Amino acid sequence: MPVDHYENFPVASLLLPRRLRQPIEAIYRFARAADDIADEGDAPAPARLQALADYRDELDRIERGVPPVMPELRALASVVDEWRLPLPLLRDLLDAFAQDVVKKRYADYPELLDYCRRSANPVGRLLLHLVDRTSGENLRRSDCICSGLQLVNFWQDVALDWQKGRVYLPQSDLARFAIAEEQIAAARWNEQWAALLEFQVGRTQQLLLDGAPLVRHLPGRMGWEIRLTVQGGLRILERIRRVRGNVFAQRPLLAAGDWLHIGGRALLM
Repeated sequence: MPVDHYENFPVASLLLPRRLRQPIEAIYRFARAADDIADEGDAPAPARLQALADYRDELDRIERGVPPVMPELRALASVVDEWRLPLPLLRDLLDAFAQDVVKKRYADYPELLDYCRRSANPVGRLLLHLVDRTSGENLRRSDCICSGLQLVNFWQDVALDWQKGRVYLPQSDLARFAIAEEQIAAARWNEQWAALLEFQVGRTQQLLLDGAPLVRHLPGRMGWEIRLTVQGGLRILERIRRVRGNVFAQRPLLAAGDWLHIGGRALLM
């Protein structure tokens, strides 16, 4: 399954058991479609919010056992019913995407993590429900991984997000490192910017490492899928470090050669 918007998350790949591919694909199609409502095209904000509200109404129908009106959500309804997935997690995703329509700045790191709690963490928690591994510690480590991957996306996409009018770098951190938003607009790198991105990379790396032991509590190929996902996120952070945070010159991405490195590290987790 190709995934454009959740590229650092696991997808329904051949690594996964066949029985899990369809439910995971349904979850990702829902998340991707809702994210597109918030991000793509030129619809005004009220229209985007209404479309997301319509999705929320569909979740209410699914909860009542009523078939959704939208054909694209019927597969999700079947998955929710068969796997007994908690609908509040799907509602959290919609809440985060609606927030993206209206909120463009974050005061501090806790406020940003609260956004990640709804925009990213539900995906990992839904995967844990699919494999019946929802202990408190597993959920906590999953949250660390998913929030970490969301933050990786933010740091590699600073320039792209600016074009959408968004700054996910916490305002308190911009002030701490004496960075004005005009510097982002001008795509200007300097030593203060390098220090700011190093700070963000460091604590994002720690989040991923805190979550990494989760892979030893996941069954079979699911564990390997998440191993590769975590190592992919860590590898992108290394690429940001290699250019000292100059994500303006080139968006840090994984190249074909990185996968041997990622695979080797995954074996050691």
